[in-house]
Amino acid sequence: MHHFRYVGPSLHCESVDLGAVAQLYGTPTYVYSAGTMADNYRRLAQGLEGLDVQICYAMKANSNIALLRHFANLGAGFDLVSGGEIRRVLAAGADVKRSVFAGVGKTEAEIKLALDNGIFAFHVESEPELARINHVAGKLGVKAPIAIRINPDVDAHTHAKITTGKSDNKFGIPLRNAGAAYEAAAKFPHIQIKGVQMHIGSQLTSVTPFVEAVQKVAPFVADLKARYGITYFSIGGGMGIVYKDALASGPAAWWDAQPVEQRPLTPEVYGAALTPLLKPLGLKILLEHGRFMVGNAGVLLSRVEHLKRGAGKNFLVVDAAMNDLVRPAMYEAFHEIVPLHRDTSRHALVADVVGPICESGDCFAKDRPLQEVGEGEYLALMSAGAYGYTMASRYNTRGMAAEVLVHGSTFELINARETFEQMIAGEKIPAFLK
Repeated sequence: MHHFRYVGPSLHCESVDLGAVAQLYGTPTYVYSAGTMADNYRRLAQGLEGLDVQICYAMKANSNIALLRHFANLGAGFDLVSGGEIRRVLAAGADVKRSVFAGVGKTEAEIKLALDNGIFAFHVESEPELARINHVAGKLGVKAPIAIRINPDVDAHTHAKITTGKSDNKFGIPLRNAGAAYEAAAKFPHIQIKGVQMHIGSQLTSVTPFVEAVQKVAPFVADLKARYGITYFSIGGGMGIVYKDALASGPAAWWDAQPVEQRPLTPEVYGAALTPLLKPLGLKILLEHGRFMVGNAGVLLSRVEHLKRGAGKNFLVVDAAMNDLVRPAMYEAFHEIVPLHRDTSRHALVADVVGPICESGDCFAKDRPLQEVGEGEYLALMSAGAYGYTMASRYNTRGMAAEVLVHGSTFELINARETFEQMIAGEKIPAFLK
């Protein structure tokens, strides 16, 4: 569910008319719903009721510091994958002590930064990394809390580029080798074994792979608890969201009218399936969802430049581009595209929705049925709250988009549009070219 809906002919985020946002701040602009994020957080926590749950928001999905503060206020920790993300959490005034540090290539400087700020645990991806963490912790005279990431070799049935739990992925240590890895960890003097972690992929739309992975790893987790006294089990994240018919999954609870096999994966279904498997372990359970928390909570506003009519093909050219939202170009991802002003009296239009970048891949949708819109009108690309701004670039010397946060009937700019002067501020012409 989310809080985007039409009020009369105008698309609203919570109680804010998105047309007013577009006119005030221009486009392209990302707009996020604080209410949707809060609902998602609470539903996820309540879905595993009866367990000791710690939600660590996977901030790679959307790392704006206003959103981080919002999640921190709700009680979340964070799933971190770089020193920059640690610094973002600190800049948001949030607590690193409830956060975990993942990733296959942690540098010594990043490890030190995490230890200096009291990281809850490192999620270790390899034996060489374990030795590096021990080395840095030794120089600081502390013990580093760790959990080893187990690769359960479970097919998540998602896009190949976001599958992480198969044996041919770069992440984690194979389950068959995990026992030896923990034995090695126990011998390091500056390592504290604290838990175990797994994560099988992103945008999972069925609970079955989650169940399969937990069932496969749970006996090993129980053995670790007996051997090393671990206190937590992180089952990662990856719960998918609705991209098609996203607008219909708003407050009306569209999926309640769908047959069970066609409904999207929800926190309630997720929790009901996993709680019976996790409760007997008697451990704190960490969840590291990102896309679920913010994906449907954001849209990308864009202005129509013009309609180009070709031979057998229409191109609706908009001012947003693949540098603003790369998912369609990178993953062939679907995003619903809707007008900010709905007019049922207009003719339908079938067109490719494209941006101005000089790449054929700069296309948000092919042969998409749309309401006919003209120059200067606005569109919203739905479900753009996750892996939108965080994956954006300055390709074609296009500045980064603006970001706005809505709370009820109020909204505020949380990231101003990047200027050309800001883009080139770090560049210089060397003396030998002058």
